[in-house]
Amino acid sequence: MQYSLGIDAGGTYTDAVLIRDTDSAIVDSNKSLTTYPDLHPGIKNVIDGLNPEYLKNVKLVSVSTTLSTNTILEGTGFPVALVLIGAHPFEKQFPTKYVLLASGGHNHNGEEEAPLDLDAIEKFSLRVKDKVSAFAISSYFSTRNPEHELRVKDRILELTGLPAVCGHELSQELGAYERAVTAFLNAQLIPITRQFVKSIIKDIQERGINARLLMLKCDGSVVGIKDALKKPIETIFSGPAASLVGASYLSGLETCAVVDVGGTSTDISSICMGVPDLSEEGAVVGDWKTRVKAIRMETTATGGDSHVWTVNKELFLGPRRVMPLAVAAVKYPDFLNNLKRTPISAREELGENIQPTKFFVRSGYPTGELSRSEAEVLEVIGNEPVSVPEIRALIRKDFHPQTLDSLIRKRLVQAIGFTPTDALHVLGEYTAWNAEASRIGAERLARLMHIAPVEFCTAVKKRVARNMVLHLLSYILAGVPYASIAKILDGDYPAKFQLNIPVVLLGGPVRAYRKELNELIDAEILVPEHAEVGNAVGALVGKGIKRVEILIRPASLISPDKDFLVFAPGSRLRLDAYTEALDAAVKFGKKLVADYMQDCGLSGNQVEISVEKKTISPDGWNHPPMETSLLVMGVGVRERST
Repeated sequence: MQYSLGIDAGGTYTDAVLIRDTDSAIVDSNKSLTTYPDLHPGIKNVIDGLNPEYLKNVKLVSVSTTLSTNTILEGTGFPVALVLIGAHPFEKQFPTKYVLLASGGHNHNGEEEAPLDLDAIEKFSLRVKDKVSAFAISSYFSTRNPEHELRVKDRILELTGLPAVCGHELSQELGAYERAVTAFLNAQLIPITRQFVKSIIKDIQERGINARLLMLKCDGSVVGIKDALKKPIETIFSGPAASLVGASYLSGLETCAVVDVGGTSTDISSICMGVPDLSEEGAVVGDWKTRVKAIRMETTATGGDSHVWTVNKELFLGPRRVMPLAVAAVKYPDFLNNLKRTPISAREELGENIQPTKFFVRSGYPTGELSRSEAEVLEVIGNEPVSVPEIRALIRKDFHPQTLDSLIRKRLVQAIGFTPTDALHVLGEYTAWNAEASRIGAERLARLMHIAPVEFCTAVKKRVARNMVLHLLSYILAGVPYASIAKILDGDYPAKFQLNIPVVLLGGPVRAYRKELNELIDAEILVPEHAEVGNAVGALVGKGIKRVEILIRPASLISPDKDFLVFAPGSRLRLDAYTEALDAAVKFGKKLVADYMQDCGLSGNQVEISVEKKTISPDGWNHPPMETSLLVMGVGVRERST
């Protein structure tokens, strides 16, 4: 009998699930803390908790992760250089300070507009190579001709040895700025995705598991692991996509809304008749719009590990993730005593990093370029948590709290603080860790707000539930102003929002929020069995789907009956007749789909390929179509083993 293993690595927990291939039954599951900077111990721990007899017969491993999404949301990604080629009409900001604008690029027919200034690109690459971890390259109209991007990619690799990502490899849609941002984000995520995948491969090889390895994409489909390493941007929402597919699978509902409460964020999405609701415009991550096809979702930076803090009797939630006090007390033996004896700073000093429950510990990531202030502070932060007063005493002078922000963004320091997870520990609704640490933290923060600890924790819980509902309504009521929804939700009206679609909750302690959610909205709210590992389930049940978009146009409108251009991913073909161009485009698209599916372990009658054709021609046009768009789509269905 054969089994499939699903693994999801989140910001806080790594989940694993085993499914029996014959009847799709969940036979085992486990959760373990995600480990930093080395992910392998966390992955090893979660798999160690699974039945070893089942593991021997695992033939498929499929994974998903929110690590890359969290990296962008928290601004903790690796530094990347951006090379822009051609006359980009940019008036917007770039996501990096390492930017070069070089001459080159092509026109809408893929013909060279200007010679490529390779000399300037070489000098720039050598100048920044020790300051970045990867390069992103975006050339004007590279979707029509990728030649300049490919030449630059090869040269950068030759000069620096660092990975380089081309915009045309990620999107065939026009939109130079968005394609440049997409390339940048992809390059930024390469080190994180590579480390995650290597950790998975290392563990299954050490166990002697001979299995095909797949990864879930952000549209709910699966991809071979080699493709995932080349295009990690396509997995930015693989965690939320896994929660959507997993929620549908666990609840048995083909149509539902999904609220997935993670450590860093809460993600809202929906599925209709078994098909995920996709974004037409491309995924938006943080403040950056990409050209990546992904599920339509609403994300709030509120999760179980969001930092809870107070200033001037006002309660703040997030946006940063911290290690809960309850977890820190288990991980660091002396932390509880430190928490008890840490003095409460003066009220005028309080801020996000200066709280009676805020501590800092060295993360273990290698140190890079630091300012003098950063180096001084980092030197006194060790492997045991320290507070701001302790840091001041150790460096014997004051420092700006923003120094800690910078060290956190550079992944050198891990913050510890009070969280919604701690609030649930105090209320007795979730007790996986050290409840005493949570209680002490609640007492300290409640004292600053002049309320009782239980009242404080109840307020935190209600704030989390309110944020969940607000973003759920914002997602469902697309187009309605966010402020208008909030005004109705928070107002004292004799009315209540009613939802005509079931809502499925996923995540560790989500059951604790059902009462608060029902007080805010009238909806059928479900928490299915195995909800705590729903993402790992979703990583396994995604389908193999590949979409290839191809464009056919006459090279010149002066003689539109001959000489046609075919623009396909990574290729530009030129053929004499329209029928030849159409046949070549269909054949090329089907080959790309078949190759992709084979990499996913699907072939032959396991794959259905369809071709959708749309043409554009003006009235009275007596020639072959002015423009032909082809969508070649393959859908794979994995056969069950017996």
